[in-house]
Amino acid sequence: MMATLQADIGILWPALIAGILVVLSHVPLGQQVLSRGIVFIDLAIAQVAGLGVIAAHSFGLHAGGWTTQVAAAAAALAGALLLTWTERKRPESQEALIGILFVLASTAQILLLANDPHGGEDLKDLLAGQILWVTPQQLLHAGVITLIFLIAWFRFRERLGRIGFYVLFALVVTISVQLVGVYLVFTSLIVPAVATYRYPPRRQLAIGYALAIASYVVGLVLSALLDLPSSPVIVWAMALLGLLVHFGGREAPTLRSPQG
Repeated sequence: MMATLQADIGILWPALIAGILVVLSHVPLGQQVLSRGIVFIDLAIAQVAGLGVIAAHSFGLHAGGWTTQVAAAAAALAGALLLTWTERKRPESQEALIGILFVLASTAQILLLANDPHGGEDLKDLLAGQILWVTPQQLLHAGVITLIFLIAWFRFRERLGRIGFYVLFALVVTISVQLVGVYLVFTSLIVPAVATYRYPPRRQLAIGYALAIASYVVGLVLSALLDLPSSPVIVWAMALLGLLVHFGGREAPTLRSPQG
């Protein structure tokens, strides 16, 4: 029993670090996304980044190699710049255009994997992620990107502008979707933002961070104890804890622009 517990802890610690790295960037981004009314941007950019990964694999590139990272980042940046253009030219239909981009990227993945005998498994890994099997190299890359994000967001956010926001968003999502998968990336972005918007703006970020990190801890522990897939358990843990936090808010239920 002790050996099993130690083995579980050895696997859970890197997974928790991966989750915290995702949380550090996605909670403040989620507040901004909710205030802008572009909730599904994360799903769209995540799917575009995933399309870049799958395209790289289709050309025989190694999954953990830098060329795959470049392909994923280039795809995500292209998607982000496209959304920057559509937000400027067609702001009234931006949410619909984000949805169209999501569908196109998702179906393009299916087409690229259609003749791959392992395509179904690869697609499942992309969506649900492999958080329990993150490598030290992945954590190092994620740590560097997260540090860059935190400096840019909390010191230079007002100077980023529309293009800067989308580019920064794309870079963060590129690394996070490979760490934890599309489902957890979207959940980490949106649930804390929805759960906390009733609170005073100065408290939203701290409460959102606490909610998201607690959800990863609870979800990982429960998945180990119950022998269930980690990603879905974390998603449900964050949703349920988010409900509790949301109904604990005492502010009027109106969306506010986040105050960082």
